[in-house]
Amino acid sequence: MRASAEPQNDNIMNKILKKVCLILSVVTLMPLYAGAAKGNGESEPVDWNSVMEAIIWVESQGNPRAVSGNQVGAMQITPICVRECNIILESRGSKKRYTLNDRFDVQKSKEMFLLVQSKYNKTNNVEKAIRSWNGGPNYSVKATNRYYQKVMARLK
Repeated sequence: MRASAEPQNDNIMNKILKKVCLILSVVTLMPLYAGAAKGNGESEPVDWNSVMEAIIWVESQGNPRAVSGNQVGAMQITPICVRECNIILESRGSKKRYTLNDRFDVQKSKEMFLLVQSKYNKTNNVEKAIRSWNGGPNYSVKATNRYYQKVMARLK
């Protein structure tokens, strides 16, 4: 009887092992499935208007002709930002390109903001949007803290 009990125990252990593996697989893959439901890990679309308006106020108090060094326009856009927007557009197969003069156009400045967010802030995180607008995609929290606080105060 002992010989027949061992295969039966092995069979039970295999079934338990299979169930444990299945459960672990489901638990492990759940976050991926949830992210896919939102568009491959991207969050729902965000209305960035209030954030952009707060940034415009902090950057230029709404003046589309504002100039501070190489930063110009209502959102104080640099030539590097314009170049990055054009690289993003080119990588997406778009023929559209921004010029340095487009920085003085509030609507085009907002388009550039949204374009940068679509590339570097796929989760639509407001804090990341504000800090990266001030400090670039590899911003330092410490270096962007004062700016972030100003924009957040304007949002409230």
